[in-house]
Amino acid sequence: MRFFLEQLGFTLAFDVRLQTGQRWLAVAPPDGTAVLTLINPEPESDREKLIGRPTGVVFVTEDVAAKYAEWRKKGVRFHHTPRLRRVKYVPHESPAPTLLGKQEPIWGGVFTRFEDVDGNTYSLVSFDEMNQLVEAQRREAAEKAESERRAAHEMEIARQVQARLFPQSLPPMKTLDYGGTCRQAQQVGGDYYDFLHLGDGRLGLVLGDIAGKGIAGALLMANLQANLRSQCAIALDEPQRLLRSVNQLFYDNTADNAYATLFFAEYDDRTQRLRYINCGHLPALLVRPDGSVVRLDSTCTVLGLFNEWDCAIRECWLASGDTLAIYTDGITEAFAGTGEEFGEERLIAGLRRYREMQARDLLEAVVAEVQQFSPGEQYDDITLIVARGR
Repeated sequence: MRFFLEQLGFTLAFDVRLQTGQRWLAVAPPDGTAVLTLINPEPESDREKLIGRPTGVVFVTEDVAAKYAEWRKKGVRFHHTPRLRRVKYVPHESPAPTLLGKQEPIWGGVFTRFEDVDGNTYSLVSFDEMNQLVEAQRREAAEKAESERRAAHEMEIARQVQARLFPQSLPPMKTLDYGGTCRQAQQVGGDYYDFLHLGDGRLGLVLGDIAGKGIAGALLMANLQANLRSQCAIALDEPQRLLRSVNQLFYDNTADNAYATLFFAEYDDRTQRLRYINCGHLPALLVRPDGSVVRLDSTCTVLGLFNEWDCAIRECWLASGDTLAIYTDGITEAFAGTGEEFGEERLIAGLRRYREMQARDLLEAVVAEVQQFSPGEQYDDITLIVARGR
């Protein structure tokens, strides 16, 4: 055992005492899956007669010369220095390579023999074919690692770019305390929220959910954001015209099956009036100070799916103490280990429970509840806008 562990650098696979009282030892090479059992045979048994003979065991290494030098320094006795030999493998005759002298070789390699402390002989070889295979595997692994590194680097760049697409500052409002957040399931995603400074004391609240996740969803999200921001000046007086134009651009510039649900609201800081268009999105929730809830349901169908498209606009007011929540299904459809969804009722309960908080704190509290309810892997983006009347 010490020979294999200390001189050859093997590891101890197991060392157990059988019910018969016999000790059973096994060792394994540092690389590979072979296990050698070390047996102390009974005196004058057939197994004892095998001591000091060739074992038929062959150890394969990439570099025989290096292994020869390493083991020789540790006192291993070799029969000769490594030699170039012609070797042929005969599967039906032996599980180990067989030396065939002058017979036609299938492959070549370097070969030597060594002994353990009992004089049992082992072969140490390297095969050209094996070395070439190992080198090819290394190149493939290196290329794969480099490809994965580049992909991760590019994904990180995409994440940083998309992070800049979310609002970096909040237009000041006297009568509204508001904020938004997006917790993506992947490094990039298809949820979108925005705050548009429409001028004349008006603010655009936008939240969208792209059909798709990952890079595909992120690209569509960027397309939708660019369309909205480039034309938001229209929204001051004609929000319906704005969304008709956005739908047309989204329809023209995306695949036939690409679409987005969108909630667009225009808030007037002077009158506290909220005009909104819900394009096939989940109903926004308006929680009054007395706990009652108003659902701001869909006023039209989704964006980008139809060439002929129109929308209706509705309005309500955000009085002091009112709380508006606009969200994606990553919140309501977050599920626990039992398969139960977080649902709208839990969201409403959270909005009631935290309605005295500032908007930023309220956002964090609701999202924390969702993540506590669904602590496992996040499967969808969690996006939420909260606006509270002052």
